[in-house]
Amino acid sequence: MAKSKQKWSQGVTENSDAMDLKEGVFTSNDPKKIAASLKHSAENSDRRKSSPLRSAMSMLNFYINRAGDQLTKKQKGTLEKTKDELRKDFGRETRR
Repeated sequence: MAKSKQKWSQGVTENSDAMDLKEGVFTSNDPKKIAASLKHSAENSDRRKSSPLRSAMSMLNFYINRAGDQLTKKQKGTLEKTKDELRKDFGRETRR
């Protein structure tokens, strides 16, 4: 059996049942724009298996974890702020 040259995380990103994301959604410097895009994608997905908030947060965390050291401090800070924006957008309290 030939080994796949594709990494498992790439497979998840390309074939996830969670939702379809807008291209380049995580490259914005505005947490509100990222959160709005994730919320829109999560609410309009007919393939997600969880609540829209949970799906959006899962995709955000997946991206942060997979990008790891490749993220600059500024990018990571933006993505961490996006979590709070997502919670606000879905009417949940932010964590502190």
